[in-house]
Amino acid sequence: MNNATFFFREPKNETVLGYAPNSPERIELEKELTRQYNQCIEIPLIVNGKEVRTGNIGKVVMPTEHGHVLATYHKATKEVVEQAIASAMEARKKWEKVDWIDRCSIMQKAAELLSKKYRYLLNAATMLGQGKNPYQAEIDSACEAIDFLRFNAYYASKIYAQQPMSDNTAINRIEYRPLEGFVYAISPFNFTAIACNLNISPVLMGNVTIWKPATTAILSNYYLMTVLQEAGVPDGVINFLPGEGSVISGTCFASPDLAGIHFTGSTGTFNNFWKQIGDNINHYKTYPKIVGETGGKDFIFAHSSACSKQLAVAIVRGSFEYQGQKCSAASRAYVPKGLWNETLEYIKAMMKDVTVGCVRQMSNYVNAVIDEKAFNEIMKYVDAAKTASDAQIVIGGNGDKSKGFFIEPTIIVTSNPHYATMETELFGPVMTIYLYDDDKYEETLAICDSTSPYALTGSIFSNCIYSTKKAMKMLRYAAGNFYINDKPTGAVVGNQPFGGARASGTNDKAGSELNLYRWVSPRCIKETLLPPTDFRYPFMG
Repeated sequence: MNNATFFFREPKNETVLGYAPNSPERIELEKELTRQYNQCIEIPLIVNGKEVRTGNIGKVVMPTEHGHVLATYHKATKEVVEQAIASAMEARKKWEKVDWIDRCSIMQKAAELLSKKYRYLLNAATMLGQGKNPYQAEIDSACEAIDFLRFNAYYASKIYAQQPMSDNTAINRIEYRPLEGFVYAISPFNFTAIACNLNISPVLMGNVTIWKPATTAILSNYYLMTVLQEAGVPDGVINFLPGEGSVISGTCFASPDLAGIHFTGSTGTFNNFWKQIGDNINHYKTYPKIVGETGGKDFIFAHSSACSKQLAVAIVRGSFEYQGQKCSAASRAYVPKGLWNETLEYIKAMMKDVTVGCVRQMSNYVNAVIDEKAFNEIMKYVDAAKTASDAQIVIGGNGDKSKGFFIEPTIIVTSNPHYATMETELFGPVMTIYLYDDDKYEETLAICDSTSPYALTGSIFSNCIYSTKKAMKMLRYAAGNFYINDKPTGAVVGNQPFGGARASGTNDKAGSELNLYRWVSPRCIKETLLPPTDFRYPFMG
């Protein structure tokens, strides 16, 4: 038996591959894209490690070619969800007893599998199924997923090493128990890495999960599930259940064994979950841990001292990468009037090189939004701006859903800081810019802080230290991730722990030990060395 104290050292972030034309990684990815494009697989549910087919079938299509079917998948029934919960609770009995180092070793193996053996499989599935270009897929389904797996082992080492002080009379220690039940993991369409972390964070700490993947991300999520199985995650520890949210969520929230939810998605859905848990609170064996990262109306704020070219790059990258479908994507900006004309000229010059099209044409910077519902909702606001008296479209403004759900990168300029698209989360390639008087910096900072109920990400562009500090102070609670002279996207595991507050979630910071703390229920143990033999205290003399 190995009785040594072991500690996983802090890892380095996974190297981002470039996918330049004729590069080895480009060639391998193109092969995998062709292979997956030319097949249609059947995706089962995975319960207790076994494939389950219900016969209730859905289709996985490409956002950029919505007539092309990549896969069919089976949808969970209430009975299957109940079986999954029972399997998870049975698996928990063994999994919680596995040494944490051994649990970490499984995650390390999964990281290596993603890095080497299955990198192109996951990237191609994310590109085809979720509409990402090669770079956006690489930083997500490869690098970020790998970083979560590796860094979480390091963070777990830090947690388990933390112990209370002891003196000569007693030995005190903390036991980090998993939660007493199962964790319900509900993952979004936009990041394969998030789907990975929503499960492996609780699992690493000894928990078991019921996993409901987003319908529009089932292909990559299914492959991810098979990689985790190959890495050694035991049967029943993670149960993969595609299907209707009402069926799966309703069954999970009705179970007395619900111990937590790990969620990324809309604020409205999260609020509804919170209410359901509250309504059932007397039914649960323990108070469920509620962890969620939700909506955002992320901002770029420019001071008159800002560099207009740097600001332009931040707007183009922050707003239009992955079609603005990142939780952190910039969708509103506050720019001084004196800086705007030069900034707009830089943006127009950059947009000449921005192409919109299918993910299979790798040079396209912008691809399709995720589905028709998203397309229609976004275009409703874009079309309204065309006739608005207080708004003007200066870039883009068109959409076409005949073959794929394509929306041109669009910039709206408004004279109204409370114009609809300055306040409403669109989750698409639309940036709205309010032009303010150069001498009304502080007043406009106050407007930025109070305009949105969200507080996920934001950035300040300024080359004046006093103005930068003023923004940091006035916008202290406006963003959980705040950037200085950078776009408000691109948080890296181990570098910028991610999460926001207000209506943007519980701010439990994925990519740090703060998130892992939510998945343990500590027990403090005191061992008295010489127990007293007299009940009396000195004051009684």
